[in-house]
Amino acid sequence: MRAVDTNAVVRLLVRDDAKQARAAEEFTASGAWVSHLVLAETAWVLDARYERSAEQIATAVEMLLNHKDLTLQDADVVLCALEQFRKRPKVGFSDCLVLEIARKAGHLPLGTFNRDLSRCVGTERLK
Repeated sequence: MRAVDTNAVVRLLVRDDAKQARAAEEFTASGAWVSHLVLAETAWVLDARYERSAEQIATAVEMLLNHKDLTLQDADVVLCALEQFRKRPKVGFSDCLVLEIARKAGHLPLGTFNRDLSRCVGTERLK
């Protein structure tokens, strides 16, 4: 299966460049894989560059999970991260994804200095 990078995923979601959006659609039409890293970068770009709200980022991740042509790396982990993010949007999607990846791998607790993240089950706040 092919894979896509952050720019292609952002074009599919934001559609701010019609030519690039069409090219991304054509490339993914036969199926494409989205890695955790690309997903985390996409969430960051939507926040930092496009100033999307937490709810809009959550909706975008959900759209990618349900996209007919995309396969997300460990979709079950992404879904858990999305649920965690919806409960605690201040944490940020990428941090929720890191936590859920660690959980699936059996490597908890996740040590963090992040006060918001440390309130999630499976973390330990470092001091």
